[in-house]
Amino acid sequence: MPHQPMNPVVAEVTERIAARSASARQAYLRRVEAAARAAADRPTRAGLGCSNLAHGFAACAGPDRDAVKAVSVPGVAIVSAYNDMLSAHQPFQDYPAWIKAAVRAHGGVAQFAGGVPAMCDGITQGRAGMELSLFSREVIAMATGIALAHDMFDATLLLGVCDKIVPGLLIGALAFGHLPAILVPAGPMASGLPNALKAKVRQAFAEGQASREDLLAAESASYHSPGTCTFYGTANSNQLVVEVMGLHLPGASFVPPGTPLRKALTEAAARRAVEITALGPEYTPISAVVDEKSVVNGVIALLATGGSTNHTLHLVAIAAAAGIQLTWDDFADLSAVVPLMARVYPNGTADINHFAAAGGVQFLVGELLDAGLLHGDVSTVAGPGLDRYRQEPVLDGGTELVWRDGVRASGDLDVLRPVAEPFAADGGLRMLAGNLGRAVIKVSAVAPEHRVVQAPAAVFTSQEAVDAAFQAGELDRDVVIVLRQQGPRANGMPELHALTPAMSAIMSRGHQVALVTDGRMSGASGKIPAAIHCTPEAAAGGPIALVHSGDLIRVDATTGRLDLLVDADVLAARTPTDAPADDLSWTGTGRELFAALRRSVGPADHGASVFGPASAPSAEDFEFSA
Repeated sequence: MPHQPMNPVVAEVTERIAARSASARQAYLRRVEAAARAAADRPTRAGLGCSNLAHGFAACAGPDRDAVKAVSVPGVAIVSAYNDMLSAHQPFQDYPAWIKAAVRAHGGVAQFAGGVPAMCDGITQGRAGMELSLFSREVIAMATGIALAHDMFDATLLLGVCDKIVPGLLIGALAFGHLPAILVPAGPMASGLPNALKAKVRQAFAEGQASREDLLAAESASYHSPGTCTFYGTANSNQLVVEVMGLHLPGASFVPPGTPLRKALTEAAARRAVEITALGPEYTPISAVVDEKSVVNGVIALLATGGSTNHTLHLVAIAAAAGIQLTWDDFADLSAVVPLMARVYPNGTADINHFAAAGGVQFLVGELLDAGLLHGDVSTVAGPGLDRYRQEPVLDGGTELVWRDGVRASGDLDVLRPVAEPFAADGGLRMLAGNLGRAVIKVSAVAPEHRVVQAPAAVFTSQEAVDAAFQAGELDRDVVIVLRQQGPRANGMPELHALTPAMSAIMSRGHQVALVTDGRMSGASGKIPAAIHCTPEAAAGGPIALVHSGDLIRVDATTGRLDLLVDADVLAARTPTDAPADDLSWTGTGRELFAALRRSVGPADHGASVFGPASAPSAEDFEFSA
């Protein structure tokens, strides 16, 4: 099927991003070009002095020592988020040996350049450690920079999967934009307890109708083996988005760990890293892969699948690292023309393995390309053009890795649909604006009758206080829960999934319920309307700091409004009644180590990054109206 012309909205959004970014992008590319010239046409380490180089191969042995010392073949860095506590990253234990052997056989030399931390939001959910989660992205970026700063390498393989890890690795790699970089995933665990059943047990536990033993049994039946969690949260959104951006090998995202195909894809990524260095004819630096078109492709892939709202932060920050200015308005305008093609939990009952079996990324890319909704003329780590991402990897004869055309029809229309028959006409991600500021809301799993909520506010500054009010029966009514002082400046912007079972219970009792917060909910916000990432945040003097319990709030995902229905003169007389933690009280679980990041972090709509603008709009920038 021939491609349709590029969708005019997609084209217009891409053009305005390029125009808006022109100065910053050109400055970034000038830095990249200067670094590339310094490397010239020889391995980067050839520019080191003898003492420097000797330190670089002192621990090597055998042919790898000879290769590094001879400075005649490309050097490939391995930067890994391996640890054996987290299921998604445990499979990376075996990757360095596979990669080194594959690179060696393909005429290069690979070294393990550095490890980066990998936090699990599933473990830290509702705990103090979650307040470090978003900042871990910046730490990962800086750790990646440290690994690559030795001037030993001509390409890098980035081993990471989850939440902040992939964005952090990319931001770090983009600082070395003259180097090729390939992301290497580990794949999802096998399907366990169906997500819908797990959610029921969680809600029953919140209502006191299930024991801790019941809950633990359900959770361990769901998260049960090495590999990525199978629901469609930020981890699996990462994998899909970066594959459509051309940063994985085609079809790499959702191949399970511990399989021959997973190993073959890892070895193929190692070989490809050698092929795309500046020492060969297919030089493809990461700065050429991550451009305005690929960023738009990533947003479209996210919207078409109902992916994690965390990417309204991460994609903005990744783009900024490449000199590209992506805004929430770009997300909103693209969402209006991108159909929702997938239903994967929490937006449906299927998990990511069902999505892959139904046609997965290959079907999605093919449909979106043919509909003129993706840019096909992009650079990728697999070569020029996105058409090759229609193909799926297989082992021919059980041994040889080849790519063949992916399916042209969905294998399960309850999970994955063509552009012409979507689950919804738009991507389900919307921006809200009003006298409470700006916020993100994901409605792909919210029933139409729950997309407009007008109810009295119940104001809190901690998840524990919300849970206590729920347990006391104080929230058994129509309510808009306002949870503030959860933004990046206040306490690091933790995810707030611990609220979901209680809010689900309130809804199941027939009440209207919504959440308004300057914190995060990510890809698992599900059926509850949640206006998240509210900016300016309370700690920056945003209007959310002026809400009192009992005030009427209207959350309207249909018209895109977020309003506090209080007279302007009443609001003008108010002052904030609570404050974020100061440096002395924001301690414990290592939080005191991150105080400098909290002081310098930028607003949510700038990616909540410490590397970009740190100034948030003030309360005076918003007109209060009833």
